[in-house]
Amino acid sequence: MRLPGLGQFRPVPGPGLRFPAAALLDVCCVLVFVAIGRASHHDGESVAGLASTAWPFLAGLAIGLAATRAWRRPAAIVPAGLGAWLGTVAFGMALRVVAGQGTAAAFIGVALAFLGLFLLGWRTVAAIASRRRHAPSLAPRAPRA
Repeated sequence: MRLPGLGQFRPVPGPGLRFPAAALLDVCCVLVFVAIGRASHHDGESVAGLASTAWPFLAGLAIGLAATRAWRRPAAIVPAGLGAWLGTVAFGMALRVVAGQGTAAAFIGVALAFLGLFLLGWRTVAAIASRRRHAPSLAPRAPRA
């Protein structure tokens, strides 16, 4: 694409991660959040307890990914990452209220910080790695004979 005054512009290709792998990474981030939270409150490590705490956040994640059509560019920070992050927290907290689970203000803040760091963090790392992989080499070229 040619932009006036800028010459040839070629966007850096996005990370080549497919949607199932990206969604799995997102699910793992949510499960780590839930597991750390349950452990810090001494709520036990049962699968049923983990599932009971995780389902609202996993449902929120699914809503956020669907709302942003994350399957188009699943590793993009915008819109997929923001949708995953804000959907997980907003809908997850709303579903916790409906289910009779607690949502203290401090918990919402911790969820925003942790899930933002992890759901946006892996996408940031993937974008940096992709840019490095596709960047032109800065090594000196051998002179032509």
